Amino acid sequence: MRNWFALACLVGGISSTSNALSAPVTFNTALPVGGGEFVARGLVVVSESGKDPSGAGRDRRASSFVSVLGYGVTNKLALFGVVPYVDKDLDVTVGGNRINRSESGLGDVSVFGRYTVLQRDQPGRTFRVAPFFGVKAPTGDDNERDEFGRLPPSVQPGTGAWDVFGGVVGTYQTLAFQTDGQVSYRINNEANNFEPGDEFRLDGSLQYRLWPRTLGDGVPNFLYGVLETNLIHRDKNKVNGSNDDNSGGTTVFLSPGLQYVTKRLIVEGVVQLPVIQDLNGNALENDYVVRVGVRFNF
Repeated sequence: MRNWFALACLVGGISSTSNALSAPVTFNTALPVGGGEFVARGLVVVSESGKDPSGAGRDRRASSFVSVLGYGVTNKLALFGVVPYVDKDLDVTVGGNRINRSESGLGDVSVFGRYTVLQRDQPGRTFRVAPFFGVKAPTGDDNERDEFGRLPPSVQPGTGAWDVFGGVVGTYQTLAFQTDGQVSYRINNEANNFEPGDEFRLDGSLQYRLWPRTLGDGVPNFLYGVLETNLIHRDKNKVNGSNDDNSGGTTVFLSPGLQYVTKRLIVEGVVQLPVIQDLNGNALENDYVVRVGVRFNF
């Protein structure tokens, strides 16, 4: 069975089990990468967090370009590498003065593997389940400074710590639509007397074919409407071994978007809008996250 496209986790994927080719945008998919095939993705992520309950007028903006390369070792096992370049910016009012602190550079690189443990194929549809596991290496700078001193962890390009993550994803694909669900957990470790809270995620996605309405002969291009939801819970950060009561909590995003899919190329974009923010203390709230990207195989 030939795969036109298959990208996992940050990459996503599509399969020739049907003519309906799609993938979630904000998380993983269980659809495979063909054995011996390479897949790639370039993704631009822009976010802003400007709702500051502390009254300090904090406004944090971040943008990143994420490059992903995957390789199908077999039709069940795929390996991936994720390399981000980040630009972070924080405005805050101190003593009545507005100051800006910013930095950019290579972020922390992640590698992970994903293995299909369940596959049920029928005419015009398929169901897959695949666990994944990976590590994040401290490749980004984590001790950058400016005229005010050492930059806070939220502005550093890297974390300085080795982290691990894993989870399981399921995909059900038909000719007209595809649904995906993922459960994952990330263990964040300490560096420079700062330990980010661990992260639990529960994600869901529906991709529905908007055009063409009727399938004909051959392999046409497709336009999909995408609607995703992301529940993210973060534990409190620790500073010098003590909990930071103004960090962590639960956020739920609703993420509408579009995908344009050809035989070897996907162009896509979503806007993640927070519909629930139950954060601790004066933790900075999210305004939005925009994700725009392209995927291809070779």
